[in-house]
Amino acid sequence: MTILDEILQYNDSFVQEKQYEQYQTTKYPDKHIVILSCMDTRLIELLPKAMNLKNGDAKIIKSAGAMIAHPFGGIMRSVLVAIYELQADEVYIIGHYDCGMSSVNVDRVVHNMIDRGIDENTFKMLKYSGIDLEDWLRGFDNVTESVTESVDAVRNHPLMVKNVPVHGLVADPDTGKLDVIINGYDYI
Repeated sequence: MTILDEILQYNDSFVQEKQYEQYQTTKYPDKHIVILSCMDTRLIELLPKAMNLKNGDAKIIKSAGAMIAHPFGGIMRSVLVAIYELQADEVYIIGHYDCGMSSVNVDRVVHNMIDRGIDENTFKMLKYSGIDLEDWLRGFDNVTESVTESVDAVRNHPLMVKNVPVHGLVADPDTGKLDVIINGYDYI
């Protein structure tokens, strides 16, 4: 049985037994917050529990390293939509210690792409087209600095209203302890 088959089999029971009822809520976050956090598997359940969040409390956006790589990319668009359309009033950028993005080796990633079938000519075409893979795939050396950069990207975005607090935190992926790097209330 494939993983997809297992998921669909479980989903069938989940729906038939109406287990979804305990999770029903609206599309608007009850705590009026939007969170950008890392996609790390250790944070899936830990981070919401460590923040006392239940289903319906927050809009949660996941990305590698909780990074905002482009001011007009999908992550920033999601933050803005949460604020202007979905009633979020605060932003939380939450990185974590021991993040995989702190050790991304672009050469290794490219090598793995080639091993899995990406034609080497594709990289030449990307370079010719002005795509800098080193910059696009880059991680960070220091999670605190990375969180600060993402907070600054949101706070200083030309479409961001100035009275929305943008907080920066770093989580311990083992315990869920949150360290405040930037208290967004200090800037409004």
